[in-house]
Amino acid sequence: MLIESKKSLPPPLYSLEYKTSRTIIDLGDGIRIGDRGIIIIAGPCAVESHDQTLKTAKHVKAAGARILRGGAFKPRTSPYSFQGLGIEGLEILRRVREETGLKIITEAMDCEELGRVAETADIIQIGSRNMQNFSLLKAAGRAGKPVLLKRGASATLEEFLNAAEYILCSGNPDVILCERGIRTFDDHSRNTLDLNAVPVLRERTHLPVMIDPSHGTGRRTSVVPLARAGIAAGADGLIVEVHHKPAQALCDGDQSLHPREFRDLMSQCRLIAQAMGRDL
Repeated sequence: MLIESKKSLPPPLYSLEYKTSRTIIDLGDGIRIGDRGIIIIAGPCAVESHDQTLKTAKHVKAAGARILRGGAFKPRTSPYSFQGLGIEGLEILRRVREETGLKIITEAMDCEELGRVAETADIIQIGSRNMQNFSLLKAAGRAGKPVLLKRGASATLEEFLNAAEYILCSGNPDVILCERGIRTFDDHSRNTLDLNAVPVLRERTHLPVMIDPSHGTGRRTSVVPLARAGIAAGADGLIVEVHHKPAQALCDGDQSLHPREFRDLMSQCRLIAQAMGRDL
């Protein structure tokens, strides 16, 4: 069987050669990811209870966030760490969306739970650990919901874009790329947030690009300055971890902003967005 050479293949679906206009993902209610407005996703790392999720959701909405993040299923490094509430967590997210009007993003970790996540979420998140879970990527491409794809901790941009291609070629044009930090030799932070990736991705793809300064740093004191830098670098949005009581968080409390810190961040990012000719 003759295998086509790379040069004879059509341009990738993610490329600007394939599509010259920017992809805009319209979630309704004026939320358009990839458009002039910068969209902020915020909320707890994990859904712990209805009270915790609702309190945090109210705080982030009051500060200007449009989408609530919260993990019902949690991929943890240690099997003894909090793994999330699962289906109960999805039900809490559904209730909180009804109570606040915020859109919902939450992670699907495997094909088995993807359908339940798609029933609840307005955006399906594919985490960094699953960036090259090709069966899950193809299933997400058939799920009928926008997908936020996080870059793997050791993935090149080429590998990242090819992972997005799996979703695109499975029939889903609504993919958001999220830089969330890569593994390097440094040990002063949890990961190294690769802000270089933002302008490079915008040169190579029409897909929206977001950054996650929470996982990208793992340090609360670093989240705000890196979030500001991401907006200045041209990101279309942020996904930020916020908890109404970070010291009591069951997951990633050290990188979660207090609502007061998140309000300050939003005020600063509005000024940066205006300087960039964009809105927040």
